[in-house]
Amino acid sequence: MSDPPTTKPDVSKHFTSSILLWMRPDQPRPVGMDRWKGPHSGIIAATPGLYEYRQIHLAENNPGRWPETPGVETTIPDDRKIDGIAEVTFENALSPLAGRKQTALAFEDEVNIFRRTLLHAGPPGTSRWYDVAPGQKPGSRAIIYLRRGKDEGTVGFHRFLKKELAPALIATGELKELRTQVFLPWNEKLWDTPNVAHDNSVDQHLHASVILGFVDDDARDAFYTDHAAHLTELIAPHVSAVHAYDVTAALTYV
Repeated sequence: MSDPPTTKPDVSKHFTSSILLWMRPDQPRPVGMDRWKGPHSGIIAATPGLYEYRQIHLAENNPGRWPETPGVETTIPDDRKIDGIAEVTFENALSPLAGRKQTALAFEDEVNIFRRTLLHAGPPGTSRWYDVAPGQKPGSRAIIYLRRGKDEGTVGFHRFLKKELAPALIATGELKELRTQVFLPWNEKLWDTPNVAHDNSVDQHLHASVILGFVDDDARDAFYTDHAAHLTELIAPHVSAVHAYDVTAALTYV
């Protein structure tokens, strides 16, 4: 176990959107994943106004890594199990307007790869990247999606993520990367691509994501063993679901 950090890490604030992706079931999953990281990535990477474009590839076998917790959904339903995330960070709040031409091309290509896509956007400045390990690159990652509890307000939830959860994660001393993102209320019209499903019932909405980086897979596994119980005590009063995924690759194109 690593020693807890003695100083607060620097934090940079960004304007980020995350597109959750499910592969088409009528073709082998590796075929879709390869096309996504190949030709499709070129369409997105050519979009003007991007600060970063990163693909997060998730393990095919992802039942939910967070420990079973009474009153909290930690097993990921089979039909809602995400295959990957397109993480798009813009240079500024007006950048999405500059990228409309490339976005239209991405719309057209989605049907060749995906069966469902859901865009989750956060207000500018609410995507936070914590410099927990300057100069070090993670060898392994996890991503955790959170759904607010039914009595949890938006403002209170955002405050919890920033003031309580992020510091608790940093205090574990295990992280080589930490990114948090809170989402605006989901709106299908923000990413209403043709011939691709966008079904997202209210009880399935997600409200925040947390990306964790570790030295290696063993450190990632040890994180759940050593720290999840304490973190669950902190998280459980605020959420109705914790979906924890193993990441197989995080590919940066911009």
